Amino acid sequence: MGTKTDAETVEAVLHDGSTIPVTVQGDGPGVLLPVSLAVHTTAEAATLRQWGGDPDLGPNLINGLAPTNRVLAADYEAHRMAHPAPQTLTPGNIAEDLLALADAAGVDRFAYYGYSWLALSGLQLALRTDRLRALAMGGFPPLEGPYRSMLAVTRAAHAMSVQKAGQSADEPAGPVPEPEPGDWDSVSVQSTEAQTQQFVTLYEALQGFDDSAAVLPADLPRLAFAGAEDQIDYKPVWGGVRVSIGEPLARHQAALAKAGWDVRVLPGLDHLGAMHSSVALPILAGWLQKTGWVK
Repeated sequence: MGTKTDAETVEAVLHDGSTIPVTVQGDGPGVLLPVSLAVHTTAEAATLRQWGGDPDLGPNLINGLAPTNRVLAADYEAHRMAHPAPQTLTPGNIAEDLLALADAAGVDRFAYYGYSWLALSGLQLALRTDRLRALAMGGFPPLEGPYRSMLAVTRAAHAMSVQKAGQSADEPAGPVPEPEPGDWDSVSVQSTEAQTQQFVTLYEALQGFDDSAAVLPADLPRLAFAGAEDQIDYKPVWGGVRVSIGEPLARHQAALAKAGWDVRVLPGLDHLGAMHSSVALPILAGWLQKTGWVK
């Protein structure tokens, strides 16, 4: 390994035997970030921005936190799309995978930040290990999480992927609409059966999870943030459900604060807007400083 301030790469072995690179950068208390480190072409970056995304999200978070922390970064989502775990992507196995990332980097205690389904993964991790020293959840509420509605959406996506797999390869796909931020109804499913099935497996496993009864360690610093406009109403083809993120976070803000959560509801932002590094990085950096989990 190189000096602690230089970026280095190690490999972690996950629950299914697949391996994933982990980038380690900086010096200080560990912070685990399941974010993309991909370098995008100009065209790819432009498309991501059209959809409302931040093509520089991962690098900005890593470079922004590395001066005060030892950042462990791995693109777990992209890995699972490349190496699906259709029958085994359960909360327990995801927690095992996240711990494997820290193990590969030689880090015992660490803070964790995840967004959307990777935020709920952090909550599940916190319930399964005593190695977590701070938990930050973005884009997913720790109380009244949309587990049932997300199961409907993922089942619909899986049904479409099965249908797509049965179509002729030369069957026309139809026109592709101009993207608008948050306009998920215009998206056609490009994922395989295995890719979509793994998320059905995840949300099926979470149907018995009662987040109101979840007990985290009393001394665990915890942060939850989301855009106030983070809500999507899906058309029948996507399950015909509403996935609410910002509204339950705002409604339960007082109860969460009483339970020890630092809660931020961000006005005017939707799911992708609150994910941007320009939003998330100042929140995370300030909160880590407040908790003392910095060098």
